[in-house]
Amino acid sequence: MPTPLASTLLSAAEAAGIRHGYFTRAGGVSEGLYRGLNVGLGSNDDREHVQENRRRVAGWFGLPVEQLATVHQIHSPDVVTIGAQYDGSRPQADAMVTATPGLALGVLAADCGPILFADPENRVIGAAHAGWKGALTGVLENTIDAMVALGARREAIIACLGPSISQASYEVGPEFVERFLAHDPGYAAYFAPSERTGHAMFDLPALTVDRLRKAGVAAESLNLCTYPDPERFFSYRRTTHAKEPDYGRQISAIAIGEAA
Repeated sequence: MPTPLASTLLSAAEAAGIRHGYFTRAGGVSEGLYRGLNVGLGSNDDREHVQENRRRVAGWFGLPVEQLATVHQIHSPDVVTIGAQYDGSRPQADAMVTATPGLALGVLAADCGPILFADPENRVIGAAHAGWKGALTGVLENTIDAMVALGARREAIIACLGPSISQASYEVGPEFVERFLAHDPGYAAYFAPSERTGHAMFDLPALTVDRLRKAGVAAESLNLCTYPDPERFFSYRRTTHAKEPDYGRQISAIAIGEAA
């Protein structure tokens, strides 16, 4: 059985029956490039291995795999609301929210930021996948708004960013920097000089946590970088630099169960 990482902040929601986990590569059946708990349906891994890994994640929550909800992630600001009529489909979006017990919301990542949300008072949860594009275009704020629409109270929402690529491993080009500064000149604070002229090191985790807090919720980060840790995490950028043909994805998930 996989043993996921936990957020101190989100662990406070356990008394309300809300359980979460940031799963690593440990505890899965995939082999080779995908060794471990690869849950990426979009990877070229053996489909049965991926399904078994997803079953293990759902099983950690005490749920059948049919009640592990994920979306077809497209780096968008789009959020879907999942309810009792969930049919196992994977709509194109990058975040989900629910107030329905017995559903686990899962987001996949391999450098991008997985963010889990909970309002323990009103038992509303959310999960978002935020790479630079999603973070910049509002997926975090849209997830919070969708939770509020389900009955959450903004001031009661807590959120945590899971394992994602850190500034030390995220070099970007000048066009990337210009895009962010055009959005907000203050975003210069998220870039540090690179060894390469004209390039910069981008702090996606800091941007993510800052935007969460600015949106009015309590937020933290696990402060774990996916890039330099191949034993625990898949990394798209590490795979690209190693010229490997494909990569796996880890999952972060949250579910509403019985209150203590």
